[in-house]
Amino acid sequence: MTVTTRFAPSPTGRLHVGNVRTALMNWLAARQAGGTFILRLDDTDQERSTAAFAEAIRDDLTWLGLAWDREEHQSARFARYEEARAQLAEAGRLYACYETPEELETQRNLMRARGLPPVYDRGALKLSADDKARLETEGRRSHWRFRLDDKPVHFEDLIRGPVSFEPGHVSDPVLVREDGVPTYTLASVVDDIDMGVTHVVRGEDHVANTAVQIDLIAALGGSEIKFAHHPLLIEASGEGMSKRKGGAGVGDLRDEGLEPLAVLSFLARLGTSDPIAPVRDVRMLIEGFDFAKVSRNPPRYDPDELRALNAKWLHEAAYGDVEARLAGRGLGEVGAGFWAAVHGNLQRLSDVGIWWDVARGPVDPAVYAEDEDFLDAAVGVLPPEPWDEATWGAWTQAVREATGRKGRALFLPLRLALTGLEHGPELKALLPFIGRDRALARLQGKVA
Repeated sequence: MTVTTRFAPSPTGRLHVGNVRTALMNWLAARQAGGTFILRLDDTDQERSTAAFAEAIRDDLTWLGLAWDREEHQSARFARYEEARAQLAEAGRLYACYETPEELETQRNLMRARGLPPVYDRGALKLSADDKARLETEGRRSHWRFRLDDKPVHFEDLIRGPVSFEPGHVSDPVLVREDGVPTYTLASVVDDIDMGVTHVVRGEDHVANTAVQIDLIAALGGSEIKFAHHPLLIEASGEGMSKRKGGAGVGDLRDEGLEPLAVLSFLARLGTSDPIAPVRDVRMLIEGFDFAKVSRNPPRYDPDELRALNAKWLHEAAYGDVEARLAGRGLGEVGAGFWAAVHGNLQRLSDVGIWWDVARGPVDPAVYAEDEDFLDAAVGVLPPEPWDEATWGAWTQAVREATGRKGRALFLPLRLALTGLEHGPELKALLPFIGRDRALARLQGKVA
């Protein structure tokens, strides 16, 4: 089978990690099978959909490296949806309804009171032509419902396993609203058929729509589609993800300086039986992807875990992994040697610039009065250049012999004077980049 998947966001807002997890599963499934990954912008909501949000979606996917093979827009397909509406009406599967939202809510409440599923009672099927004419004369406009087959629907979900829906437990869905605009259900199914989608991968909040869509696919003459519904992300606290809290948007992650591959490493294995670990090549994620590994339990999204994984990704990264992006940040002169000296202390790639400034100055040294004699003695045994990683060990041994200090009392005053900080990369690696002239000035309490 040629696998075709689609990621279908509405351009009414920015992508968040939950969206990206869905996009990533679709992308991995298509790439693993050598198939097609479609970006479909579900932009039938003309009032809320914007070109700016559409462009932001493209930017976010591009930053993550989730390239798409085709881009489609529902707003360009209204004529096709009308054709599908007419086809269903001609087949007797679409019928006009005139109930107001208030009347429908009253009907649902009555059904609940009787202990019955709150589904539509198909009252509109009993309307005569005169009844419809009277309602339209009163100013009512019809919406259109799809009449479901009165038989069970069974399908094998690639994540959830066997799923069944009994007749009478699902309402006949509205396919066309009063204003003539097709609903998500009609547009999505028509698109999936026309675009040759073979696998629909989405959140489990859509599983209730599946029986309707399977029936609608058959009514429109479409081929069978496989479905996979994954559990939705929850916060580390166990609560549902809240868009209002912020921080989980793809733009937020990019602005924070996280690595795209670290984000993909985290989201690809979150909620699966595979351990979460940083990957250097996205092909590892493609080769290891399997719907059978996805747990049915809601995975907890902890941004601190993602940040820790990001740091680990940087700690394990070779200079070649980041060289081009360092150059893009104006840090092309850093080089492999400096990367080796500092990458174990990075939380984000931008931190390289912080340590480059520490090494190359100017730095305001932290020199305390009680350490001035000690630092004078350290100056007295400061070795000549050239310096390498062995210099720090030889110099501190000489300082120990000259002053009698050892341990923290020896090393901390030297670090404070040389870097102005209490922590940082190993000084045996950093000292050659500081150089003797800057080191001498800083040991003497001068900004250098």
